[in-house]
Amino acid sequence: MDLEDQGRIKAKVEEVGQGDVVVILGSPSVEAAEMYAETVTSGDPTYAGPLTGIALRLPVYYISEPEIKEQIPREVYRDQVEMMEMVLPSEEIGARVKAVREKLNSP
Repeated sequence: MDLEDQGRIKAKVEEVGQGDVVVILGSPSVEAAEMYAETVTSGDPTYAGPLTGIALRLPVYYISEPEIKEQIPREVYRDQVEMMEMVLPSEEIGARVKAVREKLNSP
């Protein structure tokens, strides 16, 4: 997640509040998706961006997780996401993102 994206997310949360923001990732890499998920939940792990030290605690999902997939019109998903889901390690990426999200809800 580049510094510009971090800044946009931070600004949106400041504008509308944490309760009205959900982050949906489409990263093709397991490691990148996990790092992006950590960034929007716990703060920038690289200590380089606008979210350094800022734990937004935002719910984060991968685009092919069932909770998200079922909310996208079937033809849109087919045209925009399905091929990516077939060629990428989507299940592993989704599992890593889910693990980060579940850390938010643990005591």
